[in-house]
Amino acid sequence: MIDLRRVPDLWRRCDVTVRDSPFALLLAVASLLPAFHGNGTQVGDLPARPFDALAVVVIALECLPLTVRRRWPALCLVLVSLGFALDQLRAYHTFAGTALAIALVSAGAYLERHRRVTMVLLSAAYLPLAVALDRLGSTEGPEGFVVFYLLLVLAWGIGAWLRSTWAAEAERRRHVAEATRAAERTRIARELHDVVTHHVTAMVVQAEAARYLTAVPDRLDTTLSAVTDTGRRAISDLRHLLDLLNPDHDSDVRTPPVGELSTLVEQTRQAGQPVEFTEEGKPAESAGSAEFVAYRVVQESLTNALKYAHGNRTVVRVRYGEKEITVEVGTDGSGSQNGSPGGSGRGLAGLRERVDALGGEFDADRRADGGFAVRARIPAGSPS
Repeated sequence: MIDLRRVPDLWRRCDVTVRDSPFALLLAVASLLPAFHGNGTQVGDLPARPFDALAVVVIALECLPLTVRRRWPALCLVLVSLGFALDQLRAYHTFAGTALAIALVSAGAYLERHRRVTMVLLSAAYLPLAVALDRLGSTEGPEGFVVFYLLLVLAWGIGAWLRSTWAAEAERRRHVAEATRAAERTRIARELHDVVTHHVTAMVVQAEAARYLTAVPDRLDTTLSAVTDTGRRAISDLRHLLDLLNPDHDSDVRTPPVGELSTLVEQTRQAGQPVEFTEEGKPAESAGSAEFVAYRVVQESLTNALKYAHGNRTVVRVRYGEKEITVEVGTDGSGSQNGSPGGSGRGLAGLRERVDALGGEFDADRRADGGFAVRARIPAGSPS
């Protein structure tokens, strides 16, 4: 049994010729009804002639080509124009004459090539038709023929306007799609940078320290265990990020989970960086994105401290307010710098983008004592 709810979807999947056929057939049938005889489009104002066998052929020639008005608009327009000319010369004045306007709109909208040539040829063909009608006794006069020609031009113009409108909409959608893809690539790249840089930096620092602990087995074992733990966390976070690339995955890109600042600080300490951590207040239930961005600010700042000021005292202060989260990370020592020689600078730039996106303030610069400080004010209450 056919599910009626699927009928519209099945209809949209049909070829355009199939979808255009019902209207063409309906117009042809209506034109054959006695009530519509003599009530069609008229050019030349010749006395109406009763229908005969040729009238049926003329109606078919005017209506049936509408089936291909979108697939082959030029062919449709030529056949309908021929049928319309015969209709007027034979003075049937069928209701099917309406098909000419439809064919013109369709050609203006869907014709891809030789548009100007088509317009010129049709305009040239209109002149002999007007002359022939005049010789058959038309009372229309030159003004009437000119007005009708302008109406035909208007029909083509409507189609051309629809074509330009659709093209502009398609271009807009393309730009939106490209911008969306670019934003998504940037977001994934930023997350990969945050996760990979932090974990790999910690592993490198810990591995370097292990080289000098061969004479102290207990400390060496502890350091190597820390390297192993950091590597496992990196693999876990990377797997989660890769899962997010799956179109069917509905989770957010936030990883690792927010609210683990103390764990993050402890990992940095295990890598040999002295960190003083102060956390004031509690995150609001509506903190959402703000809490996540605060986590990333602390993570990137500690990563930079490990890379550029390893062993120097680092102070982390996080204050949770009702309307904002304030993060301050300062590292002592002249070794602190904004990025590494030849570095991409992606980390701090990414933090600034995150904070700016939430309407906050971000600052990262050297201190007077030669150290480096990162400050961020992040409005809370943003949707997660």
